[in-house]
Amino acid sequence: MGHSMIEFTVYGEAVPQGRPRAAKVGNRVRVYDPSKSSNYKNYVRLAAAENAPDKPLEGPLILSVKVYRSIPKSFGKKKTFAAIAGELRPATKPDIDNYLKAIEDALNDLIWRDDGQIVGVSAEKFYAERPRVEITVTRVSDI
Repeated sequence: MGHSMIEFTVYGEAVPQGRPRAAKVGNRVRVYDPSKSSNYKNYVRLAAAENAPDKPLEGPLILSVKVYRSIPKSFGKKKTFAAIAGELRPATKPDIDNYLKAIEDALNDLIWRDDGQIVGVSAEKFYAERPRVEITVTRVSDI
């Protein structure tokens, strides 16, 4: 069935899903994505497109997301080493869910048809010298 696993990396600082904003256009209310998160989604789609199957995957999928955030400038040497070693993790906002939502939205209709196909998720946040997001999509039938 072709691709059993799709893996790719999106380099740069991840942008979590923004809170939807509402704008009144005439007498209609339009809900839109704050520009930063919608730009990020386009960027994720671009990175994913190079690894996308010819047709979006069908059937149940497992999504794995690893968010690597850049190390805060305020960290001293000791904290920086701990962060690189993975001993110190970003237990701060944004929530992992917000990153996940932005990524799921970006991959809809490209990697899979609909994010309802995702039957399992693993998502983690780390620090790294090179911020990035590593994404793996595995078809359940191939596990």
